[in-house]
Amino acid sequence: MIEVAIPRPSRRPLRVLCLGAHCDDIDIGCGGTLLRLLASGRVEITWAVFSAPEERGRELRASAKRFLRRATRSDVVTHEFKDSYFPDQYRPIKQAVERLGTAVEPDLIFTHHGADLHQDHRVISELTWNAFRKHLILEYEIPKYDGGLLPTNAFVRLSKSQVDRKVRILMESYASQLTKRWFTQDTFRGLMRIRGIESASTSGWAEGFHARKLCVA
Repeated sequence: MIEVAIPRPSRRPLRVLCLGAHCDDIDIGCGGTLLRLLASGRVEITWAVFSAPEERGRELRASAKRFLRRATRSDVVTHEFKDSYFPDQYRPIKQAVERLGTAVEPDLIFTHHGADLHQDHRVISELTWNAFRKHLILEYEIPKYDGGLLPTNAFVRLSKSQVDRKVRILMESYASQLTKRWFTQDTFRGLMRIRGIESASTSGWAEGFHARKLCVA
């Protein structure tokens, strides 16, 4: 397995943009990776969520505050587009993503997987690739009732403490989701454990991503 390091600017913090359709998507998809990045150097993070109604928006901000505690700078951006109807709201969502492209100038982007079976997730992934043409984009995965998880081709190995912290923040921040049968510690740990096996992580844990395009210098 080839080890590739994320390039870090020498004179400024690494700029990371995270895009999620719903309030817990970023936390689930790349929360452990964000904790690892923040533990290893200066990082600025913009956390953008496109469907964040009032109650869930409060949960999101509480969760993001805990994930981003060590960030050099952080910005949480929320919108209130209607959940499950993103294809019908394509134009205004596209405009919102394009505004982020002008404002952030990221070095690294996390977004949904383009083949995700949830229509909202696919829209955000498509618009990410429309707006960001010369960036390192890693597509994260979300376990769900619909299924659709596919083999990933990029991994970020995590420590046990990073896994524990990610899961603890999720379970303590999103009270509105605890009645959902899939929203459990076992779900989140199980997926990270599988990706840990696949990436030969010495800790046994990792998050998996889809790296659609990579240019090796």
